[in-house]
Amino acid sequence: MGQIFRQILPDAPALPDSVLAPMSGITDRPFRRAVRRAGGGLVVSEMIASHAVLSQIAPELAKMRFSAEEEAPLSIQLAGHDPAIMAEAAKMAEQLGASMIDINLGCPAKKVTGRMAGSALMAEPERAGQIFSAVRQAVRCPVSVKMRLGVDEHHMNAAEIATIAEQAGLCMVTIHARTRAQMYKGAARWHLAAEAVSSLCLPVLINGDICNAQDAEKALSQSGAAGIMVGRAAQGQPWLLGAIEADMAGDKTFQLPDSALRHEYIVTHLDEMMTQYGSRGLKLARKHLASYCDYLPRSEQLRTLMMRADQVGQIFAALHDYFSDADVAA
Repeated sequence: MGQIFRQILPDAPALPDSVLAPMSGITDRPFRRAVRRAGGGLVVSEMIASHAVLSQIAPELAKMRFSAEEEAPLSIQLAGHDPAIMAEAAKMAEQLGASMIDINLGCPAKKVTGRMAGSALMAEPERAGQIFSAVRQAVRCPVSVKMRLGVDEHHMNAAEIATIAEQAGLCMVTIHARTRAQMYKGAARWHLAAEAVSSLCLPVLINGDICNAQDAEKALSQSGAAGIMVGRAAQGQPWLLGAIEADMAGDKTFQLPDSALRHEYIVTHLDEMMTQYGSRGLKLARKHLASYCDYLPRSEQLRTLMMRADQVGQIFAALHDYFSDADVAA
């Protein structure tokens, strides 16, 4: 581990081979900062629709607002079907300070695939190749792609798409080990990515159902991938990437955050949500707060209080009371 990004991002500090996956509505700036604060390495933005950015649609433009100085290295993920529009959006992201551009061929949501973007492009290898080439030629920074195994059980063409990506000059491939038809259901089948991995000289990250170091080791062994990408399992435990990396490296000095540090992480995350989103911050933070509770003992009452609170001060007070409990702090 620890070899992938030495050539891809030579000017960046040493990065682990564990990457935070892009997740719509989750991997915004406050969550990315939470993961980095807790020991994570490269993080990827939530998916940004290229056509919406160029059309100056405010919610998508807001996703492009990041601090290159504070967040570098940061990969910006773009989705779209038109090569020229994707190229222009990539230029914009690079000008704003993106360290990498990631092309989305993985999202199975109907609102994305209905525009023939995301995982719908797995059924259009030629169009995917045009997008790869257009984006690669438009920017100086490295370009990667995140894809699925294929459209469905009868059309698994990750190896074909990955080869096209390599020929277009992309630097890295990530494979979510499910098909588009699976959405997020069923178990990830890491071994089915092995064909694509063996056909490439590019580094490959394996993604899907990686919740701990044991999962990571199995995913790497079965797929032959060089590194991992962690998604939903990091919700509620932003320290997970650091923990997995330390465990796999045999680092006995790494310790999971104790009660006091978890309190600090949650409060800081909530505070940054309020700063980022203002009056909308409390509503947007609820999903994160609920996820934190998933990993806290005896947190049912805390969860209820935080989900019902209509003032952020009530949540800060509830967190203080919860973490002041001697049984929780023990």
